[in-house]
Amino acid sequence: MSDVRQFFLEYENGPRAIADLHFDLAPQTCETLWKAFEKPATMDAMHAIYAGPEVMVGLPETHHTFDPEAVPAENQQVIPGVGDLQWYYQRPYQMGGLPFEYWEIGVFYAPGARTLGPLGWTPVNIFATISEGLKEFAKESYDIRINGIKKLTIGRV
Repeated sequence: MSDVRQFFLEYENGPRAIADLHFDLAPQTCETLWKAFEKPATMDAMHAIYAGPEVMVGLPETHHTFDPEAVPAENQQVIPGVGDLQWYYQRPYQMGGLPFEYWEIGVFYAPGARTLGPLGWTPVNIFATISEGLKEFAKESYDIRINGIKKLTIGRV
């Protein structure tokens, strides 16, 4: 039986979505992120460049409560479904010599997404799927593509 823990995703002055965590498919990823979000985090959400209909946030340092390299490959996809949430850790210098690391949570809000990056296909851990509020969340997410970064808060329900 799967665990029914959930995260909320809420834009500042905007819609709120609820995502069901997939403890049955990505147990360590879910447990790790559940612990990391003991307190909600507000982050800058930006639109992905290569992945299509995806907004992404960098997990703030206050929530770096685990070793990102210890999170195993679980429920990995390169063509995520609508409403899927992903976890991906980018090591320093991994992507085209970029000197920084990136602790990424991404949200795929419409059909046509793929995790194709500057180095090709990039498998990511799918750890949750939006079960409530996707239509309004997707509209606000698409707006980031046109108008730029928005504040997004993620936390436990």
